[in-house]
Amino acid sequence: MGEKIRVLIVDDSALVRDILSVGLSRDPELEVVGTAADPFEAGEKIPNLRPDVMTLDVEMPRMNGLEFLRRLMPQYPLPVVMVSALTEKGKQLTLDALALGAVDFVAKPKADLARGMELLMADLTLKIKIAAGAKLLRYKQETRVENQTARETATLKKEAIINHAEPSSRVIIIGASTGGTEAVREIVTRFPERTPGIVVLQHMPGGFTRLFANRLDSETAMKVKEAEDGDQIINGRVLVAPGGKQVRLRKDSRTGYSVVLEEEKNPRIIAPSVDVTMFSAAEVVGKAAIGVVLTGMGADGADGLKAMRDAGARTLAQDEATSVVFGMPAEAYKRGGAERLVPIGDIAMSIMDLLR
Repeated sequence: MGEKIRVLIVDDSALVRDILSVGLSRDPELEVVGTAADPFEAGEKIPNLRPDVMTLDVEMPRMNGLEFLRRLMPQYPLPVVMVSALTEKGKQLTLDALALGAVDFVAKPKADLARGMELLMADLTLKIKIAAGAKLLRYKQETRVENQTARETATLKKEAIINHAEPSSRVIIIGASTGGTEAVREIVTRFPERTPGIVVLQHMPGGFTRLFANRLDSETAMKVKEAEDGDQIINGRVLVAPGGKQVRLRKDSRTGYSVVLEEEKNPRIIAPSVDVTMFSAAEVVGKAAIGVVLTGMGADGADGLKAMRDAGARTLAQDEATSVVFGMPAEAYKRGGAERLVPIGDIAMSIMDLLR
């Protein structure tokens, strides 16, 4: 539209604020309208600066980014891109932030700072542009009140089911990017405990995918784990593709379907790639598969879903109204991969209908 995207940077480090300000200002489509050292300063500046997008540090003194989001979103809905530390606490807070309405996140580099900051700036610039056009959707957050005994009982029940589960004769492939963590959660938490095996491809760096899988596992009747090389696809289990790995499927006449993980050495290639896994599913699983493409920027999964449909699989994509970013589902539908577009709240039931 010719207008620059107005960006507010919130970070307790003066050095990081300067680096982000200089880096983002180099892009002709962005304008850094201000910086803030903490959420209190940011809260005072937002009404006057009227930013289109805010970058927010996850871990800050006085008030962390998560608590700021919790207070900000109800009063001043604003697209937010989190800047996450690669600590265990930082990763957990980042997933919490996505659940509270943050659009996406970037991870601060731990080593090779020069190269790492270059990649971070490229990633952050792109995600700010995506966030500026994203829908701010609020997913219902259910409060689960359980004691330790109840959680342990639920875990034991899942393990018992998995230990006696048979290889899955059907395979469900779900791919997502921006806005996908909550979209995947919306689907998987609605499945019964013995649903056929699922493989989830969520664009996310390594380390975050393990925590994402653990969080899903605590909220669903199915057993959820980060995939390991050779894991079987069995009834009642969800495998989350690890960040940085490509996932392909393999079939054995005795053990059924399993996953093969390969390290992606090119940092500019998406890993996990939805296309890579869906092309594999088309070849290996064919008409016994169901493919779903959810919210996200770009076209990853569009051609793979088309290959699955051509091989006889049933296919769906998330509709525009419930997508944070309609890029991936739109392309999947436009290229003939998705049979139909479905609201996120109806996708789980639609999958169950297709299984029946």
